[in-house]
Amino acid sequence: DIAYLRSVLPSTTEDTFFDYLATLDASEVTVSAAPEGSVVFPRVPFLQVKGPLVVVQLLESTLLCLVSYASLVATNASRFRLLAGPDVKLMEMGLRRAQGPDGALSASRYSYIGGFDCTSNVLAGKLYGIPVRGTISHSFIMSFRSLDEAQPRVSLPPLAGGEAVDVPSLAESWLLRVCELLQTPAEKTNRGDGLPNFCAVALALQQLGYRAVGLRVDSGDLAQQSKEIRQALRACGARFQVPWFETISIVVSNEISERSLEEFSRKGSEIDVIGVGTHLVTCPLQPSLGCVYKLVEVNGSPCLKLTEDEEKMTIPGTKTIYRLYDADGHPFMDLMALEEEPSPSAGQELPVHILGRLDEPSKVVPTTVELLHRTYFRDGQVCEPLPSLPEVRNHAQTSLSALSPAHRRLRDPQPYPV
Repeated sequence: DIAYLRSVLPSTTEDTFFDYLATLDASEVTVSAAPEGSVVFPRVPFLQVKGPLVVVQLLESTLLCLVSYASLVATNASRFRLLAGPDVKLMEMGLRRAQGPDGALSASRYSYIGGFDCTSNVLAGKLYGIPVRGTISHSFIMSFRSLDEAQPRVSLPPLAGGEAVDVPSLAESWLLRVCELLQTPAEKTNRGDGLPNFCAVALALQQLGYRAVGLRVDSGDLAQQSKEIRQALRACGARFQVPWFETISIVVSNEISERSLEEFSRKGSEIDVIGVGTHLVTCPLQPSLGCVYKLVEVNGSPCLKLTEDEEKMTIPGTKTIYRLYDADGHPFMDLMALEEEPSPSAGQELPVHILGRLDEPSKVVPTTVELLHRTYFRDGQVCEPLPSLPEVRNHAQTSLSALSPAHRRLRDPQPYPV
């Protein structure tokens, strides 16, 4: 690294500078942060770094790179989860649309934290332990022009034992019965109507003791089709005395966005699993998160960035962050206090100045006070056990659930005071 810097910096750079760089390390750096998966709000620091000025300045770009996209994707995923509700499964399918392989892995990890249930990214499943799910590719299905091309023929023995059975032949025998039940002309099944074919194959497998996992729809009116499919599955289950048939999972995909989920809710649907790709991993509603890393104190002296843009003006001094809760257990305010100020207590009346307001101080009385930051890195060492991915995911969902409905809603939320 030092040799590379020598090659790109001016030749007049003194050797002592490179000698100095070779001595730098993080042995005097302290990092405190809100636990990963915590809900954070604008203007509230979620990461604080202390240490020698040069060292903490060199950390700026790395830290911003690590937290910005991660926070953005987790936030985007949580919005999809809130819109989908708790019962629908969400599958991350963004590998083909993500910003490169690193972006794809990050998207899988942080969408899982934000509330998605599984990923189609097998490598993410291997590295992070995220449940892996997926669907059969169109090209595989399209590669067969007829059943005659399925060679060798697929034969399965019944689970209960016995000789193997030719599955395509068994499915064809079921197809006539399914078409009669659903009033679908048999010739139509060869021209794109896949539902009778699916039901026939699923019933054939059921006869041998196997259960179909689900079916996927990725074009047309997804909500309406899901209702029609569920009706057909119920009809088959009732006619052929297969009770579990009506519970087969219906999976939808195709440029799913927040608007799509709102439409599903408005129309009503029978959808069990929603696959989201482009609109999850590229975050088109806000492609980047404006995280900043600002100097607030040097050698005990507070620093203030002056700018004509009030939103970019920093708040000087090293701060301690508290989250205040009401009697219902909802956070209602984040309080920033200077590090040397006394800690607030539950039940204590607190005079506070709300950012963005020029009026007189308000007074609040929290039922519970939570210290938001924990110290994770001190004297060059990790000093706090880092949570597992499932623990981070659970914390994220708990943090979201704790918000009051007025703050949690996605349309016109009530501003959260700081």
